[in-house]
Amino acid sequence: MVQIGYTMMTEQAGPRELVEHVVRAESAGFDFSVTSDHYFPWLAEQGHSPYAWSVLGAAAQATSRIPLMTYVTCPTKRYHPAVVAQKAATMQLLSGGRFRLGLGSGENLNEHVVGGGWPPVDVRHEMFEEAVEIIRALFEGGHVNYRGEHFDVESAKLWDLPDQPPPIGIAVSGKRSCALAGHHADLMIATEPKPELLEMFDEHGGEGKPRVGQLPVSYDPDRDTAVERAHAQFRWFGNGWKVNSELPHPDSFASATQFVRTEDVASSIPCGSDPDDFVEAVRPYAEAGFTEIALVQIGGESQPAYLDWAERTLLPALRKAFG
Repeated sequence: MVQIGYTMMTEQAGPRELVEHVVRAESAGFDFSVTSDHYFPWLAEQGHSPYAWSVLGAAAQATSRIPLMTYVTCPTKRYHPAVVAQKAATMQLLSGGRFRLGLGSGENLNEHVVGGGWPPVDVRHEMFEEAVEIIRALFEGGHVNYRGEHFDVESAKLWDLPDQPPPIGIAVSGKRSCALAGHHADLMIATEPKPELLEMFDEHGGEGKPRVGQLPVSYDPDRDTAVERAHAQFRWFGNGWKVNSELPHPDSFASATQFVRTEDVASSIPCGSDPDDFVEAVRPYAEAGFTEIALVQIGGESQPAYLDWAERTLLPALRKAFG
C-alpha cells in the first residue's frame, strides 16, 4: 500500500489559504500532509512565503486526523537546532501526536537571509549531523549541554515534551545524506524516485523504515492552462538539488531557467485532467519502494478545484493502482 499525501506549499499561497487547503485535503481523504519551510519563493511568480510553523500550528487546530510534517526544515542557519527541537515538540503536542519533523541541509535561497555566507556542501553536512544529534538529545528529556565544531548548547531543556517525540525524517540526495539518514532518521525523504537512494538508506540502517517522496502535478480541465501554470511556477524543479541548493534568490532561479520550454516542463510534470497521466507519474516512486508520496498541486488559486477533483477522481485512481 502506498499512502498519498497533500503538500501545503508555502511558496504559492498565503497562511489562511494554506490552512483552508489542508482542511479540505483532510476531508477529501488524503492520507497525510507535508509543509515546505521557506523564507523566499523559488520564483517571483509563486508570490508567497509565510512562516511555516505558524501555519502548522493553525493547521493542527483546524484538522483532526491528517498527519502533518515539515518537508523540510533546515536546522543549521535560520534556526538553531535547539529551537527546532522546541518547535517540533510543541507541534507534536498541539497536533495530538500527528507531527513528523522532516529535516534537510537547506538551500541558500532561504538561509542566506541571516548572513554569514553559505557554507560548502561538506561543511553543511557536518553542521546538519550536529544539529540532528542536538535535536535527538533534547527529545530524550533532561538538560542538554553540547560542544560541537559548529554548534554549542548551554543547559537546554524542553519543558513541554510529548510522551512520544515526533519522528525525524531526513532528506537524501546522495551517499553522504543516505548514510546520515540511515543512522539517524526514523524515515527517509526524497524528491526523486531513484532506487539507489533507498538501497543506500537500507545499507546504513534504514531497512523497514518509511520512505516519503514528493511529486509536482498540475491539474486543470484545460491542459494548456495546466502546462502554462507549471512552466510559470515550477520550471526550476528540473535543475536538480546540486543547483537548487546554491542559488540565492528568485531572480537567480529565473535566470537559470530562462531557456526551459513549456514542453520540457510538460514532459516531466503530469498536466491536465487525465488521471492515468498522474498514476503513471506516481508509478516510479511506488516501484522504487516509496511508502508515501506527497503530491504538490502547482498554483495556489488552483487548490480548491484540484482538491475537489482529487476526492472525486484522482485518489480513487491512485488507490486502485497502488493499494
